[in-house]
Amino acid sequence: MKQNIHPQYNNITATCVCGGKFVTGSTRDEIKVEICSQCHPFYTGKQKLVDTAGRVDKFKSRMEASAKMKEAKLVKSSKFQPKADRPLVEKVESSESPAVNGEVIETTKKEK
Repeated sequence: MKQNIHPQYNNITATCVCGGKFVTGSTRDEIKVEICSQCHPFYTGKQKLVDTAGRVDKFKSRMEASAKMKEAKLVKSSKFQPKADRPLVEKVESSESPAVNGEVIETTKKEK
C-alpha cells in the first residue's frame, strides 16, 4: 500500500440549520447540513401523511367496487348450479321434441 496518498480522517462537529450539532468522522474540516435527526419530521414524530389527490380514497373505492363485482359474480354463478332439492331429471312437454302428440319426455340436465 502506498504511503501518504490517503486524506486525513478526523472527528468533526457537523452543524444543522436548526442549530443542532453532532459529532461524526470526515475528511473535511467542517460540515453544514440542512436537516438532522433533531429536526427531521420522521424522527420527531411530526410527520404528516400527504394524501395527494385523494389517492387513499381512490384506492378504497376501487377495493369496494372489486368486492361488489366478486359478490355479483358469485351470485350469478350460484344461479346455474343445481340445487339439492331439485332433481337432475325433469319432465318436459315440447312441441319441438321428437315425441308425437305432446307426449311427456324425460330429459337430463348437465352439471357444470
